[in-house]
Amino acid sequence: MTRPSGVPVLELTDVFKEYPGRPPVRALEGVSFRVDEGEMVAIVGPSGSGKSTLLNVIGTLDRPSSGDVRVGGYDIASMNDRRLSAARSTLIGFVFQQFHLVPTLTALDNVATGLLYRGVGPTERRFAAYEALLRVGLGHRVSHLPKELSGGERQRVAIARALVNDPAIILADEPTGNLDSRTGDQIMDLFRGLNDAGATIVVITHDRELAETLPRQVRVRDGHVEHDSSLKNNHALEVTS
Repeated sequence: MTRPSGVPVLELTDVFKEYPGRPPVRALEGVSFRVDEGEMVAIVGPSGSGKSTLLNVIGTLDRPSSGDVRVGGYDIASMNDRRLSAARSTLIGFVFQQFHLVPTLTALDNVATGLLYRGVGPTERRFAAYEALLRVGLGHRVSHLPKELSGGERQRVAIARALVNDPAIILADEPTGNLDSRTGDQIMDLFRGLNDAGATIVVITHDRELAETLPRQVRVRDGHVEHDSSLKNNHALEVTS
């Protein structure tokens, strides 16, 4: 999927998300912000703030109840399920706290699975996977199974899998949550290096200390964006209790 040039990588406009109930549960309420190419952004908030729902909406895993979501310039709401699945596989690279590696596959083949839905042949998939593993410093571990890797190495494999598609944006959900502090710092340094090389990265986290180390913070509470550090006039976003 060719990405239009000169448009935000991610743009949300007045996004609401409600779940059925009596009364309905409103998880997002009028969320608007954009992420431009090459940014590194933390979306931060406590449990129940709406950040997980926001991750699902940004990642096209869930549709908003109303409002506009554009990823790579494409209007997500206008896509049927088949087109949405194709867009997800080419526009977005996911990194999760739990790694989600296939235990019976080597690091190389775990990364290559990121290209399965793009019609890429097996030789090309494996070559691209090797290149992605080199980018995350694991060129010497390509033939190892996940159980033979440390937690930090497994997360690097997951990052390589997210990179292999050359996505418009990388979404990292609590990427250091299963790691000790030293390894977590190394993973964040890796993300910063990838960002310096041009990758657009959004980190979803409850850890305000980690968020404050990133160039931009979007703070979420009770389904609202209460603060965006990229805006000078943030009092307009503050939510009164």
